[in-house]
Amino acid sequence: MRVCLLASGSRGNSTLIEVDGCRLLIDAGLSGIETERRLSTVGLAGDDLHAILVTHEHHDHVGGIGPLARRYNLPVYIDRHTHAALPKLGKIEDLQYFASGESFSFQNLLISPFSTTHDAVNPVGFTIQSSEGKIGFATDLGMQTRLVSEQLKNCRVLVLEANHDERMLQDGSYPWSLKQRIRSRHGHLSNNESCLLLEEICWPGLEVLFLAHLSEENNCPDLAGKVFRKTLTDCGHAPEIIIGRQSQASFCFEASSVMVS
Repeated sequence: MRVCLLASGSRGNSTLIEVDGCRLLIDAGLSGIETERRLSTVGLAGDDLHAILVTHEHHDHVGGIGPLARRYNLPVYIDRHTHAALPKLGKIEDLQYFASGESFSFQNLLISPFSTTHDAVNPVGFTIQSSEGKIGFATDLGMQTRLVSEQLKNCRVLVLEANHDERMLQDGSYPWSLKQRIRSRHGHLSNNESCLLLEEICWPGLEVLFLAHLSEENNCPDLAGKVFRKTLTDCGHAPEIIIGRQSQASFCFEASSVMVS
C-alpha cells in the first residue's frame, strides 16, 4: 500500500493511491505535464496509472483529467451530473458513471462514493476497500454529516480536509463574501471542525492521517499539525500525520499488507 498527496490546496489537488497492485488518482487538478512530473518524484509515470476518480467539478480538482485520460487511455470514474458540469472536459474514451451511495468494483478493489456537502453539483468522497485495508478520502467538506462519519470509520489510511484556521480566516485579507462561502455549510472545514469529525472516527487501526486542502493564506502546516496531534493524543492514538502541500508531493505512506489490529 502506498498513498501520497501529489498536490493539495486551492490551486490544484491530486492524490495517488496504490493498493493491491492498482494505482489510482483521486482528482487531477494539476496540468497533465505537472502531474507527470509529480508522479516521477515518487518513481512512477503516467502509464503506470490504472484509473482516475473524480470528486467534483471545480477546476482545482479536474484541470488535468482530460489530457491524462487521453494520453494514457485511462478510465475516468465520475458522477453523471459532475460530468455534465464539465463541458470543456473533451472526449474521454472510457468514461464510467457512478452513483453516490452505490459501490462499484475496479480490479480487486471495492470503491464506495458517498455524498458530501460542498458548493458543487454532486460532490463525493470515497472509501476504497482492499485486502490491505480501507482507505478513506473526504476533502472539500462544508460540514460534518452522519453519513460522512459512518463512511470513514475503520480506515487504515484517512485523507481529511483541514482547510483553515478560524481566526486566520476571520482576520485575513479575503473579501467578506469569500469568507462567508468558506465558512458556510457548503464551503470547507476548519481545523477544529475536522478534529470534531476525527474524534468520532479515530480508532486503533488508523495508521496515518493525511491533512489535505490547507489554505496557503488561512492556515499553516505547523498550526494544523499541532491541533490534530492534540486531538489524536486526547483520543489515545498516535497515527502518523502527513500534511499535504501545494508546491510539491507529500511524503508517501508506505506499508506492508499486514494491518495493525
